[in-house]
Amino acid sequence: MAYEEMYTANATVTGEGRKGTGRTDDGRLEVDLSVPKGMGGDDGVGTNPEQLFAVGYGACFHGALKATARKDGTSVEDSTVEAQVSIGKSDDGLDLSVTLTVTIPGVDQAKADELVQGAHQMCPYSRATRGNIEVNLAAKTA
Repeated sequence: MAYEEMYTANATVTGEGRKGTGRTDDGRLEVDLSVPKGMGGDDGVGTNPEQLFAVGYGACFHGALKATARKDGTSVEDSTVEAQVSIGKSDDGLDLSVTLTVTIPGVDQAKADELVQGAHQMCPYSRATRGNIEVNLAAKTA
């Protein structure tokens, strides 16, 4: 099947990159950006790209988990996804890594692992990052 675009998000960043402002064209999101202390910044009042990526990836993965569970007939009603996005130095410059900790109460560990792997195959963020950055998955049942 050919790619069929369903939605496009549009955002503009102004200022000094990590010390600027970002906003979407529809005005629903407007954020001040600041550099974390770990990267030599002053850890100002703003957010940073890694936090925004963590929220986006976590939300997308949670949607994929729910879709995977629906197909399987399993309830994941009280599930959560914690997303940690790290940035660090490598031989090639700066790289990202992600850890997704998925908690699915009410299922056994084998089912939780199966659902998380299914979501990882389905999630567009996982598909986009596969082979590009390190993504670690952890499934928990409580």
